[in-house]
Amino acid sequence: MAHFKNPILRGFHPDPSICRVEEDYYMVTSTFEFFPGVPIYHSRNLIDWELINYCLVDDDQLDLTDCASSGGIYAPTLRYHDGVFYMITTNVTHKGNFIVHTKDIYGKWSKPFWVDQKDIDPSLFFDDDGKVYFTGNNSLTPQKQGIVVFEIDPMTGKRLSEKKIVTYGTGGKTPEGSHMYKINGTYYLMLAEGGTEYGHMETIMRGDSPYGPFTECPHNPILSHKDYMGSQIQATGHADLVEDQNGNWWMVSLGIRKLPKVMLHNLGRETFLTPVMWKDGWPVAGDHGRTELEWEAPLPGEAPKGMKLSFTDHFDGDKLDLRWNFVRNPKRDHYVLQDGKLSLRAGEETLQDHHPTLLCVRQQEFEETAQTTVSCKRLEEGGKIGLTAYYNKDYHYEVYLTKRDGNFRIGYGWTVHAMEAEREIFLVSVPEVLSFRVKADTRGYTFSYSTDGKSWTEAGFGAVAGLCKEGTMTMTFTGTYLGVFASRAEADVTSFSVEIDE
Repeated sequence: MAHFKNPILRGFHPDPSICRVEEDYYMVTSTFEFFPGVPIYHSRNLIDWELINYCLVDDDQLDLTDCASSGGIYAPTLRYHDGVFYMITTNVTHKGNFIVHTKDIYGKWSKPFWVDQKDIDPSLFFDDDGKVYFTGNNSLTPQKQGIVVFEIDPMTGKRLSEKKIVTYGTGGKTPEGSHMYKINGTYYLMLAEGGTEYGHMETIMRGDSPYGPFTECPHNPILSHKDYMGSQIQATGHADLVEDQNGNWWMVSLGIRKLPKVMLHNLGRETFLTPVMWKDGWPVAGDHGRTELEWEAPLPGEAPKGMKLSFTDHFDGDKLDLRWNFVRNPKRDHYVLQDGKLSLRAGEETLQDHHPTLLCVRQQEFEETAQTTVSCKRLEEGGKIGLTAYYNKDYHYEVYLTKRDGNFRIGYGWTVHAMEAEREIFLVSVPEVLSFRVKADTRGYTFSYSTDGKSWTEAGFGAVAGLCKEGTMTMTFTGTYLGVFASRAEADVTSFSVEIDE
């Protein structure tokens, strides 16, 4: 038995899908409007995960041009069969469902192969007779959502049979996130229901054919915290099953960690691991359908060491670290690595625009500190260079250097419900280097600046509620990022760090 802690992927990592290749485990999650698309993680013990690649790294694989906040890539599924990895997902902004594949999970993935299906949450199931099945959502009307099944060629995306609705779920709203498995000769169809909010739950059914008919599990939901409101973990669901090399079963699922004493969360939906037992031919997840922040369980592989969450980048390599993300497709000439620094060469776009000059990493814990050092090369009137806590273009806080009426100023700005406000502090001259810092805690974000890297002056404070999903005015599905940005400016970024008490 080994002790481990949840979540296993911290910060914005929703809709996990997992597969095993002998003693290696691979997992992907959703990315929505962020680029590159669909990160790939590798582990040998289900706890220590290394970010190794992305499925979608080129503009012709992933078009996010002007996609809405929380648009883009929804709910990928990762599968391995006969030497080939397949990833199927949905670009809700462009065309719908598509498949990419590769033989080298560390290398380049194929171009997208589009599927004749527009709804979300597709999955692939490889049967032992050689047939491959697609499962996914099929919204017949806004009031009637079901799960559709049909045969598919996974190399081309071509549909090989008629579509058939096999279930409308077990009674929860919006049945989605379906995955099919064949276990001991029986077909299992697992789905998420109840909406990806506080009523979220995972259910399962079984039958003798991929098309059913299916019998519902008598103890559904098999995973849910909708009646466990005392737990810090909420909204559990959208799960995937995997059997390890020792014959033990596990479930990865999304969930949220709510802030203390309030039903708010700002880190996004994260990935949790739950041990699974089988009873009377049905899976029993965790403690009668509940997961916990800490478990004792028989993990495969080596004993967990714990993932290192702190991060420092001096930009001295020839490629950006895999942890960095952009908002939608980046203008690549705005980000230049050279001479041990990152040059941001920004145009007119601001953080309120769809394609800002912004390089960011996920916030992974409630309490963490991000810091960056920049050197200003060009700053136009009204331009900005700074550090931001960013949820989306309508919700963010930032500290920055700007120019007003020919004078340089330090500013603190906030955008909530798409409404902007800011205050500025007069600065006579710009030092050779300027440092910015944000300290996050369960109350909010404290922004500071320094002209010597030693003494810090507070510039502003933003309440955590301003970057929480529950506080947004539209349906959103992402999480908070911390990053460096520029607008109408050019700056060299010489360092960026995230410190987390681990």
